[in-house]
Amino acid sequence: MPVIVIGADSPLGAAIADTLRDRAGERRAFVGNPAVAEGLRKSGFKVATGDLSDTSHVEGAATGCFTAVLVAAAAADGRELAFADSPEAVLAGWLRAVRAAGVPRVILVGGGHEPPPGIQWAVVDPAGRSPTDVAAEVARLDDAE
Repeated sequence: MPVIVIGADSPLGAAIADTLRDRAGERRAFVGNPAVAEGLRKSGFKVATGDLSDTSHVEGAATGCFTAVLVAAAAADGRELAFADSPEAVLAGWLRAVRAAGVPRVILVGGGHEPPPGIQWAVVDPAGRSPTDVAAEVARLDDAE
């Protein structure tokens, strides 16, 4: 089933993408850094590059995916965000975008938001955990029926 990692150019997002890299099925990433995009493409990901706060681009990139992994740290790492004024607004925009894209499952890496209705929802708290452990938990949740 197609999965997208939104914020795959953050350190935690990169660990998640690396864990998903060799899996069967379509893997996608949405990043703001074009240099990271090229490496992900070489790893077999379909990559969308743009402003992570641009919900129309996030929606387009997520269309047809079964799972969206939202890396909250990418909304708060100091990158320029033209369409939102806070990390909370970015996350809220991502949730609207994946819902509009018809994504049935969301894995939020971080916290602070309630699930929109009609979406399977899981939260992975990265506090006190290594990026590798967080990525393994995301992969396990993505595999869950």
